[in-house]
Amino acid sequence: MKLNVMTFNTQHCENFKTKKIDFDCIADVILQFSPDIVGLNEMRMDGVNPEYTDQIPELARKGRYPNWYFAKALDVGGQNPYGNGFLSRYPIISAETIPVPDPVEKKYTGHYETRCLLHAKIDIPGGLDVFVIHFGLNPDEQANAVKTVVKNITAQRCILMGDFNVLPEDPVLETIRERMYDTAVLFKKELFSFPSDKPNIKIDYIFTSKDIKVLSADIPQIVASDHCPYIASVEI
Repeated sequence: MKLNVMTFNTQHCENFKTKKIDFDCIADVILQFSPDIVGLNEMRMDGVNPEYTDQIPELARKGRYPNWYFAKALDVGGQNPYGNGFLSRYPIISAETIPVPDPVEKKYTGHYETRCLLHAKIDIPGGLDVFVIHFGLNPDEQANAVKTVVKNITAQRCILMGDFNVLPEDPVLETIRERMYDTAVLFKKELFSFPSDKPNIKIDYIFTSKDIKVLSADIPQIVASDHCPYIASVEI
């Protein structure tokens, strides 16, 4: 069975050019590649702030995805849900939000933010586990994210994707690489995902369990969000 996969940090559906919330702009990118499953980062849901609306069901509607899930990492300002999202053309058997523990002691001066791991089980023949993650910016946050990922991923029929906020050579990824296949191996040339207008670093990833065959992978150079989308075609 072949599946098209996309991971996309939407920056809460903000149009990179206009700096305004633009569902059509983000949905058009998704529709252009018609992925079967989509992992989304930096998504808002309905909150007290008028800019916090139900973004994931709106993208699901515009992209014609019958199934979706929101994994809340935190409430911005205490009342505005924010986190990761997932769209699927296939039924979602179950879904859960797995917290990434905050560092007990903050050792760095960078911005700290509570994160989570989205886990969805997809109803396809033989089943599929999908995980969507957004790493923090500091090394201690990233180490906790890796521990959370490794604890929960499955050895077979598993896809992990998202914005990892680390470069490919970062040793923090070694534990994941030992267990999973990096689809970027299939890039025909070096590709970058951020910032979308002049990409010069790769911080977005799609990993698969080693039993999944990766057919192709690409980072289309599209300016919609501040990240470029990352797509892959796999065979399960």
